[in-house]
Amino acid sequence: MPLRELSCDTIRAAVAQLCIEANRKLPPDVYAALEKAKSEEDSALCREILGDLIENADIARREGIPICQDTGLAVFFVELGQDVHISGGDFRKAFDEGVAQGYTEGYLRKSSLDSPFLRRVNRGDNSPAIVYTDIVPGDALKITVCPKGGGSENMSALGMLTPAQGREGVKRFIVDAVKKAGANPCPPIIVGCAVGGTAEQCMLLAKKALLRSVGEPNPDEEVAALERELLEEINALGIGTQGFGGSRTALGVHMLTHPVHLASLSVAVNLQCHAARHQTVIL
Repeated sequence: MPLRELSCDTIRAAVAQLCIEANRKLPPDVYAALEKAKSEEDSALCREILGDLIENADIARREGIPICQDTGLAVFFVELGQDVHISGGDFRKAFDEGVAQGYTEGYLRKSSLDSPFLRRVNRGDNSPAIVYTDIVPGDALKITVCPKGGGSENMSALGMLTPAQGREGVKRFIVDAVKKAGANPCPPIIVGCAVGGTAEQCMLLAKKALLRSVGEPNPDEEVAALERELLEEINALGIGTQGFGGSRTALGVHMLTHPVHLASLSVAVNLQCHAARHQTVIL
C-alpha cells in the first residue's frame, strides 16, 4: 500500500486552529454535564454558580474569547497512521510552531516558562507543545488537544500501593486525593484516574482518561462499577461547585486500567476543572 503524504504545514495549521477552538468552545458533553448538574443540585447557591459557569461558556463561544483566563499548557494525544509519510519539515517542530501560532493569533494567555527554577522567564508563545504519539494502523493522523490549566494539574497524585491494599486501597487513595485538592481544581471536576502499569504510564493513562465523554462508563463492568462508587463518595465530600458545598463536586469519574507487575499496585489521579477543554481533528 502506498504511503499517504501529509505536510508539516498542514499539521501546523491544524494545531493552531485546535488550540484556538479548544479554548473558546466547551465540548457538548461537558456543557450537557454542567446543565445536568445544575438541574440536580440541592444547593440554591451552587445552582446559581453552575448557571454562571454555563453562561460563561455561552459568552466564550458567542464572542470568540477564552472560556478561562488560564488557557493552559497545550497537551496533545496523537494517533499517527503507520501508512502516513510526514513531509516538508520536522513533525515535532510543527506542533511547537502550531501552538505558538494559535496562542498568539487567538490572543490566548501564554503560561509556558523557559525554566522551572529561579529564572522562570515566560517563553512568550506557550511552546513547546506536550505531545504523546501512538503509531496505529491506517493512513490518517488524529490530533486531540487538551489544554491543561495549572490549578487542576497541580492536584495530580501518584500512589504506588501494595497489592494487599487492593480495590479498597485504590478507592481510598482517589477519594483522599480529591478531598485534599478541595476547591483548588475549580469544581465541579472530572476525575481522571488509572490503575496499573508503571508509574509514568499510570500517570499518562489518568490524563488520557479525561478525554472520554463525561459520564460514559468504562466498557469493563467491574471498572464501571468502581467509577460509580467513586463518583458517589466524591460527591458526598461536600466540596461542591467552586468549593461552596452542595452535591456536585464531580461531573464524572473516568478510569483506565492496565496490566501491572505482580509486586505493584499503581494508582494515579489527574483532575480536570469544569472547563474541560478538548478538540479533535483527523487529517
